[in-house]
Amino acid sequence: MTVSREVELQGHIIDSGMMQTCFGIIMDMGGSFEVEEFDIGRHKDERSYAKLLVSAEDEAQLQSIVHELHQNGANPADPDDAHLEPAPADQVVPKGFYSTTNHPTEIRYDGEWIEVEDIEMDCAVVVEDGEARSASEQSSGEGSEPRDGDDPYAYTKVLNAVEEGDLIVTGEAGIRVSPPERPRGSEGAFGFMQGGVSSERPSETTIANIAEAIEETKSEGGKVLAVCGPALIHSGAREDLARLVREGYIDMISAGNGFAVHDIERDLYGTSLGMDTESLDHPRKGHKHHIYTISEVIREGGIEAAVESGTIESGVMYECVDNDRPFVLAGSIRDDGPLPDTITDAVEAQNAIREQAHEADMVLMLSTLLHSVAVGNCLPSTTRVVCVDINPATVTQLLDRGSAQAVGMVTDIGTFVPILAEKIMDD
Repeated sequence: MTVSREVELQGHIIDSGMMQTCFGIIMDMGGSFEVEEFDIGRHKDERSYAKLLVSAEDEAQLQSIVHELHQNGANPADPDDAHLEPAPADQVVPKGFYSTTNHPTEIRYDGEWIEVEDIEMDCAVVVEDGEARSASEQSSGEGSEPRDGDDPYAYTKVLNAVEEGDLIVTGEAGIRVSPPERPRGSEGAFGFMQGGVSSERPSETTIANIAEAIEETKSEGGKVLAVCGPALIHSGAREDLARLVREGYIDMISAGNGFAVHDIERDLYGTSLGMDTESLDHPRKGHKHHIYTISEVIREGGIEAAVESGTIESGVMYECVDNDRPFVLAGSIRDDGPLPDTITDAVEAQNAIREQAHEADMVLMLSTLLHSVAVGNCLPSTTRVVCVDINPATVTQLLDRGSAQAVGMVTDIGTFVPILAEKIMDD
């Protein structure tokens, strides 16, 4: 006795590997399948369609298989409306709630498909009507484009933001996920951005492609977010990143306390973590410079005040303040100080990072595992991501965490950033 269900795959399902992935999932999980329909796109810009009858020994096994297929873009052939249940209390979701991927997602409500706004992984989906949205936006001063009348809408909420009574999507019914497609012959600056990690790629060519992608993003009115680790300062790439910020190629900075401290230390004392980044010498008492730096910024009342007073005269943080480029400094348990601008509340820091991530059209993750994963968790899979680190584990962990759209480049950040700046501004 077996049970079965029909699922559909649509788009560039062959070139993107979606069909092969779904076949593998079914077989690996002990199920079987029949291809009932298969319409192959005959040209590189044509989409394909397949309908599969998926079978399993019992309903529980079938549900597990269909769940995995759903996460990879296979959707039920005869969808029902999404099932909604009210949250029983603040920060408490109904059992069996739908936990999101970072792929574009729609939910079916009253027979119509509604796009889920602000999609990111590991969230709940909340559904409200238009009147509730208008009242919420008026009270918060936030929101997307105005909507007509009582049109329903759906959006993501992290668990700690869920409020009692929120209508939460539960189960798998009425949910449609669309992983990014990768058609053959992708053209333009982003054609190279097909995901994966390699230290074998020609560095000059890859960096030139990344430079072109940044220029394309800016020419389209998009925003570029740089996620930075302290190694960028230690390796001597500070001035080139500051130049990219000053010239408007980097719109936002996301980093930790250490990055800002060492950037400012370089301005005040010519060192980064006590080392002269040009001569590589360790000046006497250099190991105290970062603490002295923190003290001076606290004395001034913050980074912006220190720039305005003339205490800070150069560097990445200086250019952010001088050119009105927003930055988020998220704190951690190991921070010295920290600087007054560092957000020490973890939830508050997550919300600030999330706000930046939702604005970004392209993200450069530069030699920081902690902040790269944090930002990556907030990004939809449609956002272009480049992750650069000398440690391959940093790049692979980012991809393993779900940011499969990221292009990974294993190289020295002190080499990457100067070449990138040269490619953008000097070629």
